[in-house]
Amino acid sequence: MRGHFDEEGILRAPGALDMSLFVEACTRCGDCAAHCPQAIITADADGFPMVDVSARGCTFCGVCSDVCDAGAILVSDSWLYRPTVADTCLSKQGVTCRACEDHCDESAIRFRLMTGGRSTPLIDPETCSGCGACVAPCPSDSITVGRMASQLTASSTQASETDVCTISADA
Repeated sequence: MRGHFDEEGILRAPGALDMSLFVEACTRCGDCAAHCPQAIITADADGFPMVDVSARGCTFCGVCSDVCDAGAILVSDSWLYRPTVADTCLSKQGVTCRACEDHCDESAIRFRLMTGGRSTPLIDPETCSGCGACVAPCPSDSITVGRMASQLTASSTQASETDVCTISADA
């Protein structure tokens, strides 16, 4: 393996081969970045393509796979990344904000009410595509997109908590 490909937090294009295969196949030509209609593909420190959703999300248009002559990015209908929300989220701090929910075309974000006027965003890992459209509109920069494995565990736990009614007749 070459370079820093395995660095945490680096997003690769939808359809990118597994890490070791991608590093070997990718020629770092830049065609995927040059043709990305969203302009979200840039290069990492070693020149390999990476996705940056800090300004806008991925539309999964497939252009990156279409122009990848090396075969490092294949056509795909899924992505290995999902968003997570940090504790700096305004809603978690008691400030009314639903910017992420408003920008989620899949309606994968909902809010669970908490005590003290707070609410916490819950991301449904089954509905969420990981596009990252929720990242840029977040006024507190509290949303990041990362590998799905840890997100699925956390979101499944959070989602199951919302299915239990906590309202008591004695309240």
